[in-house]
Amino acid sequence: MQPLAVLILSDGRPGHYHLSEGVAAAIARRRPVSIERRLIARRTAMPGRVLAWLLASGIPPRLVLPAGYALAPADIPRADLVISAGGETIAANIAAATLLGARNIFCGTLRHAAPRHFSLIVSSYARHASLPRHLVALKPNGIDPDTLAAANHRRPGDAPVFGLLVGGDSGLFRYAPAEWDRLLSFLVATRERNGARWIVSTSRRSPAAVADALHRLAAAPASPILELIDFRRAGPGTLPRLFGSVDAILVTEDSSTMVSEAVCARLPVVGVTPVKHGFKEEEREYRAFLQSNNWYRSLPLTDLDPASFGTALRSVTPLAGNHLDRLAAELAERLPDLFR
Repeated sequence: MQPLAVLILSDGRPGHYHLSEGVAAAIARRRPVSIERRLIARRTAMPGRVLAWLLASGIPPRLVLPAGYALAPADIPRADLVISAGGETIAANIAAATLLGARNIFCGTLRHAAPRHFSLIVSSYARHASLPRHLVALKPNGIDPDTLAAANHRRPGDAPVFGLLVGGDSGLFRYAPAEWDRLLSFLVATRERNGARWIVSTSRRSPAAVADALHRLAAAPASPILELIDFRRAGPGTLPRLFGSVDAILVTEDSSTMVSEAVCARLPVVGVTPVKHGFKEEEREYRAFLQSNNWYRSLPLTDLDPASFGTALRSVTPLAGNHLDRLAAELAERLPDLFR
């Protein structure tokens, strides 16, 4: 079977291009794929709604691409399928697919474009299920839980190793300094209570002061931190190694992507929220969906201690099966020609 030529258009944000990578990885479960990636940036003088209007009005894509993204048609490699995520990529996705005569998939919520411009829109929000050309699924990501190193190599009675994914202020989330202090104190308390160790990963949004405090804690005697993965140095793409080395995940809930990736890794997941937080209605529904399936539990950060963490973990049943196979089956049903 000839590889399916896939073009991923990325705005450079990990939370977005991980969605595109997940769709490509799902397709690769059923047929060979070859992937080209292009980093794009929309010109600030050309709003997305204007670009969408130009395309809908019949302006040729060969003109829209350089006007909106400083991309010449020659910059677009041959592809059978174009995938992107994030509002900044919508017009580029439509234009590239039209130029190539290719299928195209967008991950996320459409803003100013119509569904007819896409072969499929992959959404994680139940309210989109009835919309044309929409597929509702877990947020895609390329992590294959079947390839993660098993965490059960430790013998009964060994101290647990947990993973902590640290985000930061985002949208309606605002963390007070005292809440970050509580999170670090919690790590120390779990070490003192049952000898637990932690592999900690910061993210693009993590405050520098919090990352620096984690470094100091990691260097302290009898530190609870077994390994610290500092995003400032490590960059993206480190989570599979973390997921393959821990028994469960604690995650700050400012990032649905981090929560979803941990769930898809088939690990028990507990999220924590600051006092000042909120969810858009769609995100609230998505979290409720995850909790209703018992894949994760949420706690206020102010209530986080070893006892509440343990209680929450015991109420979680990790996701069964491989999320990539689930998505591949749904894609094959909606776009069967991609798998021939």
